[in-house]
Amino acid sequence: MNRRVRRKVAKKSKEKVGVPGNPEIGDADLCPDSNEDVDWTSLPDDTVIQLFSCLNYRDRASLSSTCKIWRVLGLSSCLWTSLDLRAHKCDPGMAVSLASRCVNLQKLRFRGAECADAIIHLQARNLREISGDYCRKITDATLSMIVARHEALETLQLGPDFCERISSDAIKATAFCCPKLKKLRLSGLRDVSAEVINALAKHCPNLIDIGLLDCLKVDEVALGNVVSVLFLSVAGTSNMKWGVVSHLWHKLPKLIGLDVSRTDIGPSAVSRLLSLSPSLKVLCAMNCPVLEEDNSFSVNKYKGKLLLALFTDIFKGLASLFADTTKTGKNVLLDWRNLKTKDKNLDEIMTWLEWILSHTLLRTAESNPQGLDAFWLKQGATILLSLMQSSQEEVQERAATGLATFVVIDDENASIDCGRAEAVMRDGGIRLLLNLAKSWREGLQSEAAKAIANLSVNANVAKAVAEEGGIQILAGLASSMNRLVAEEAAGGLWNLSVGEEHKGAIAEAGGVKALVDLIFKWFSGGDGVLERAAGALANLAADDKCSMEVALAGGVHALVMLARNCKFEGVQEQAARALANLAAHGDSNTNNAAVGQEAGALEALVQLTRSLHEGVRQEAAGALWNLSFDDRNREAIAAAGGVEALVALAQSCGNASPGLQERAAGALWGLSVSEANSIAIGREGGVVPLIALARSETEDVHETAAGALWNLAFNPGNALRIVEEGGVPALVDLCSLSASKMARFMAALALAYMFDRRMDEVAPIGTLTESTSKSANLDGARRMALKHIEAFVLTFSDPQAFATAAASSAPAALAQVTERARIQEAGHLRCSGAEIGRFVAMLRNPSSILKACAAFALLQFTIPGGRHALHHASLMQSAGAARVLRPAAAAATAPLEAKIFARIVLRNLEYHHIESSI
Repeated sequence: MNRRVRRKVAKKSKEKVGVPGNPEIGDADLCPDSNEDVDWTSLPDDTVIQLFSCLNYRDRASLSSTCKIWRVLGLSSCLWTSLDLRAHKCDPGMAVSLASRCVNLQKLRFRGAECADAIIHLQARNLREISGDYCRKITDATLSMIVARHEALETLQLGPDFCERISSDAIKATAFCCPKLKKLRLSGLRDVSAEVINALAKHCPNLIDIGLLDCLKVDEVALGNVVSVLFLSVAGTSNMKWGVVSHLWHKLPKLIGLDVSRTDIGPSAVSRLLSLSPSLKVLCAMNCPVLEEDNSFSVNKYKGKLLLALFTDIFKGLASLFADTTKTGKNVLLDWRNLKTKDKNLDEIMTWLEWILSHTLLRTAESNPQGLDAFWLKQGATILLSLMQSSQEEVQERAATGLATFVVIDDENASIDCGRAEAVMRDGGIRLLLNLAKSWREGLQSEAAKAIANLSVNANVAKAVAEEGGIQILAGLASSMNRLVAEEAAGGLWNLSVGEEHKGAIAEAGGVKALVDLIFKWFSGGDGVLERAAGALANLAADDKCSMEVALAGGVHALVMLARNCKFEGVQEQAARALANLAAHGDSNTNNAAVGQEAGALEALVQLTRSLHEGVRQEAAGALWNLSFDDRNREAIAAAGGVEALVALAQSCGNASPGLQERAAGALWGLSVSEANSIAIGREGGVVPLIALARSETEDVHETAAGALWNLAFNPGNALRIVEEGGVPALVDLCSLSASKMARFMAALALAYMFDRRMDEVAPIGTLTESTSKSANLDGARRMALKHIEAFVLTFSDPQAFATAAASSAPAALAQVTERARIQEAGHLRCSGAEIGRFVAMLRNPSSILKACAAFALLQFTIPGGRHALHHASLMQSAGAARVLRPAAAAATAPLEAKIFARIVLRNLEYHHIESSI
């Protein structure tokens, strides 16, 4: 994102709307006694329980604590049949405190090894279903303990991340301890041996759904012995012997659905399974390269069998499972869910298909293989949107995560595929995602917010999100007590805030305060949420009005706190960028001064210029550059070691990005406005790296390097250093060759400073021979400089316009010359009284070239409409410039350019004098 980057808002109605029964409306008929208290404890018990069931656990606990009656109702067993601990830190102590409520717990979702270790302390003997993710650190001992304490277990799911530390021993324990097991889905096992599978076949007679996903090795022969299995998935599993599979698995008597997606299965094995298995109805082989490369393979000859692959019409295939042949098109999954007459067998198949499709599409999106653009645009996006409407919460989450993932083509640079993003938008995906984000289920909130965030990188999608009310939803989620939800919501606001049209809407929705509060709330607990919050604030701070909102909300303190104390480079970079943007509005608000006055701010930014991470150095230098426009900040930066740090940065960034080079030189430019700092920069060795940066191929770097050298050259000692270090040829090249008018202008001014004879006073005097040699070198450099200064000034002259102006001096003629000579960006320069005085004195210089250059410079600084034109005019009037300008404008021997430019400056002074007196 750029340094200062990345709504249709409904008007608030002023009409009064009556709401029956609301005492705040003030309707006497509807609420006869507006002071009457409402006794919420008088609500029927079943109403309160229904209310509790719509809340997350944290809110449910808070509401239960309000009174004794609700505390008792909050313990109702019907509220504790299902528990999702993924968003909470669950240790044994917390589990023990929940144990009294979990007597009838049947379904549990958890995250991570610490929570897995605590599960046994819930004492939920009737637990039927356990589902866990982030399982890489879960050990055999933990899993064995869990299954030993939950003999009634029917479903065990661990994934989709790899269970690297779980071996066959723990699975064997599961087989022995859980005879009622019906569904077993495990991901990333290293080895599933024949002994384990045979134990499952022997001790779990009801096992109908097996998923061994992304495993390194699975015994194919033993799987052929699990005669109870209806649904089998080995998606992503490697080292499968497909010849063995095709000769054995078709004998499984009850096998209905088989998933071999993301494997190297070939057409012969697929053909044999489809043709020989009497019970098999669905074979899913999504993203199987060997199968897809065989153009001769036909799916039409297997009547009554469904093959789902990237090259098939998946919606048409799903519709073929229905007896009602009218169920076709992209709404087939929705039609199935809305069937009035339920078919148990069909429901089992469709429920399984939703699960395996959501898993496979997510895994495919994560690996981002080449050549799937057509599939994603024609089918993939629509399938994910259909799965988002599933009744299975896990399927909904994975579908939302799939949408968040498949649009990203370069995670490092936050690049997305615009075609895929807009395909989601066209199919109504934005509204679906926002509806999920409004769910009370925090897992759905976080995944939906993540998808919205990624899709909103596309400007058209961001507009649609705003129009659908997404900004208000994300601002609300950013205040969530769930860190994952808040993090993804902050990411959404970060991407939306790139658009200038959305910044105001984010502020109106309370997004600024929510983002600042996030920093204080999660300062010690989440680098991801801090980076996103700081990034969003950085984008918002680029807007003048929003920058004031950030400051009012405590944003300066929050961001400085991050810059000072956070060690994560992403957070440091965004915090520094935010402070840079806050400080960029010095002419319109006081944030620049406020940042500088915040304790430790300048010291922290100076320290960040020494970071090993280029992005951090770049943003810190940019912040110091902007802050240096304030006089007090400028001196405080120097006192904090800023001169030494920035010179060191400039010395080290020769091979760095143009952005870092520009900001390093820019920060030195800002500091060098002070003559004391300018001298210090020269003394610390700042001249050499600035000369090197002046030779950059990037015009933005040209401007900042030339500006810094211009300020340094004001001091005669620095001017001599520039000459001695070979700076004259570099400035001459800038003056004549840079594509930036501004860089050429400042290079010409630097050369003019250097050779207006003041440098001669500090030139060292040695032996006669040395003195003669140095004098000759200075004379040669002076002639070269003056030649190119003259050529530069002449590029802004029009002989015909000059002749007309010389003959009549009419306002129209002078205006024509001014328009030709104007350098737009020069109007942003702010000169000191000493600098203006030096240009005025230069009008008396014997060199006609320097006279013309001085008049040209004063013209730029006083053009009406320039940001600091009135300030410069005031300085010139105080310096008595008019007394010097009049003879310069009338001098018979002066060059025409100098005379005409002097006349224009006199006219500008008269204009500003009239303006200031009004």
